Amino acid sequence: MSPEIASLKQYCNSLVQYSRRKTLEVSIGDVPMGGNNPIRIQSMTTIDTMDTLGSVEQTIRMVEAGCEYVRITAPSLKEAQNLEEIKKELRKRGYHVPLIADIHFTPNAAELAARIVEKVRVNPGNYADKKKFEVIDYTDDAYRAELDRIRQKFTPLVKICKEYGTAMRIGTNHGSLSDRIMSRYGDTPLGMVESALEFLRICEDLQYYNIVLSMKASNPQVMVQAYRLLVQKLDEEGLKPYPLHLGVTEAGDGEDGRIKSAVGIGTLLEDGLGDTVRVSLTEEPEAEAPVAKIMVDRYADRKLHAPILPIQESPINPFQYTKRSTHEVGNIGGAHNVPRVIADLSEVEINDYKDLKCIGHFYLPEPDKWRMNDQGADYIYTGSRTIDFMLPNGLKEIRDYGVWLSAEDKINKLPLFSANEFLHAEQLHNEINFVRYSIHEISEELLNKLNATPSAVALLYSENTHAMAELRRVFFELLQRQITVPVIVQRTYSAMPEDNLRIYAATDAGGLFIDGFGDGIITSVSGVSKKEDQLRWADLCNKTSFGILQATRNRMSKTEYISCPSCGRTLFDLQETTAMIRKRTDHLKGVKIGIMGCIVNGPGEMADADYGYVGSGIGRITLYRGKEVVKRNVPSAKAVDELIGLIKEDGIWFQPETVEN
Repeated sequence: MSPEIASLKQYCNSLVQYSRRKTLEVSIGDVPMGGNNPIRIQSMTTIDTMDTLGSVEQTIRMVEAGCEYVRITAPSLKEAQNLEEIKKELRKRGYHVPLIADIHFTPNAAELAARIVEKVRVNPGNYADKKKFEVIDYTDDAYRAELDRIRQKFTPLVKICKEYGTAMRIGTNHGSLSDRIMSRYGDTPLGMVESALEFLRICEDLQYYNIVLSMKASNPQVMVQAYRLLVQKLDEEGLKPYPLHLGVTEAGDGEDGRIKSAVGIGTLLEDGLGDTVRVSLTEEPEAEAPVAKIMVDRYADRKLHAPILPIQESPINPFQYTKRSTHEVGNIGGAHNVPRVIADLSEVEINDYKDLKCIGHFYLPEPDKWRMNDQGADYIYTGSRTIDFMLPNGLKEIRDYGVWLSAEDKINKLPLFSANEFLHAEQLHNEINFVRYSIHEISEELLNKLNATPSAVALLYSENTHAMAELRRVFFELLQRQITVPVIVQRTYSAMPEDNLRIYAATDAGGLFIDGFGDGIITSVSGVSKKEDQLRWADLCNKTSFGILQATRNRMSKTEYISCPSCGRTLFDLQETTAMIRKRTDHLKGVKIGIMGCIVNGPGEMADADYGYVGSGIGRITLYRGKEVVKRNVPSAKAVDELIGLIKEDGIWFQPETVEN
């Protein structure tokens, strides 16, 4: 194996066998992290830290929801001091959950908090730097002088943590990288990693190792690449294997927040990375732990999964996105087509136009025409069933090969072959032939025929509990053999709680799309008997498929909201405001709107957004266009109207249409 390929694999123990990365054990009160300990779950309070009883009551609700650590913001000395009162009251009530002080900009608050709580979190982007969005051309000597300045400012905290046995998280945020890091490394995963390593090297020089690391971003793709690169760099420099805190910042609320979080966190958990998880939802903090638990619980027995064919070399660079090159078949694959969504209605008796509402296709009886929303499925799979009425223009029906063979219309209906049927088929469609197979059905004969059939589209499935790795292993095989057949990723589940379905699917398929694999997706639930339940699951699966493609930045089908989860720094009601903005803008397909409670992470974390809505004072909002401030101190009562005014100025506003039922 070449040294380059070997280095690419150092971010995890194995690409095919589930194996959790072994780390140092970090002491955090009575709940250690890393080593042989289970993956821990944590969240953050949203109450003003000066509200002692409010903070205590919310912390208790979080603990009872499953939190093993609770983080509380300490933006100044007074909040840091009040952590002692919060801790006393919790202990008096019999709660010994370790507390974590969240620090931005204020070293003196960190130094005080480190004497009180079990852990402090510092952000290397703003602990010793003030962000001015300046680009500075540093000489090597000037850069070393900056590192010396950071060492002087950071060393007192390290010494206090060492003396008091306090743990520390060095937590990089993609949105708050310092001007110094941005100037030298740019807005990149490498810049995120270097931001943390500058602080970590100081800790190791001072022989302080009770450290957790994080690389959080609102873009799951950036987040995944940064964590992978961090692990590789730790190994490359001979630094200790520190535990990892996983999280996607500003994930949002509802199904979007859950899918986006699972894409980022789940992709890393699949490869054995991660020792604690925080899901950042714009909801009450006690809603976060149950979602994190769904993610973490999947790995309790994961090492018992069925074996997967070993691989000697990774054919991709896991630290940067490169879409797998495929040839075009119809509107699938190729360089310019977005990934397609196939709706699985093979277990549903479709006998009325309204049955297709669940997959985004609406029949309007009065004008006698069809309308499709932005999440209208591209194809529909009916299996051994048939649909007797004319489908909307552009929606193609896929049938099992045997049913297709007996159809009168073999042009507008498309066949789905099993691997064996494809190898022995008497007849193929002239344009598109779907071939469903798993890793266990791969043979030289099958791969050769797929490669030699320009109209073939692979539909790849797995029944392995370690499904993402098994599916990825097949993509590796196709890459190594330079087979460019487009691939649809299929995952089928039994009925389960809705959040589980979203999280499982976003992990299993999302991890593939993060790495540039997949030209389409089909998500389905099988074994449901009642038609109303079948249609409900079809609706959920369709929305989940589109949500996965949006979270991985492969296909934008709706407005994206980058909203923070609220904390004690928040200057307005985030949940209410997010809901209000969503209500008035959720028809703006592809527009990204950042909604931030305060200035700490706001401008940077919104760098990926088209527009930003940031709390700048009580009852006051600052509006952004990209990174640029366009309106300051807007009264909150007028701020949403002003935001919509900005969108109208840019010519991308349109009135939402109503869909008749």
